[in-house]
Amino acid sequence: MECNQDQNLERCNCTYPDCSRKGLCCECIQHHLKARQLPACCFPPEAEATYDRSFEHFARLVGQNQV
Repeated sequence: MECNQDQNLERCNCTYPDCSRKGLCCECIQHHLKARQLPACCFPPEAEATYDRSFEHFARLVGQNQV
């Protein structure tokens, strides 16, 4: 399968300036899951901007009906 990085970048909401995985969803997901995190695309903009991508942060947002 070929990566559609250009198309993925149109939807990528990652604001981390030095991210080398922008638009490379497979690499991004692997990186974050290994660190017990979710990628930026799972979070609303305000939560993504905190760079707290933890499962726990996501669970809190779900509990608050923010996701």
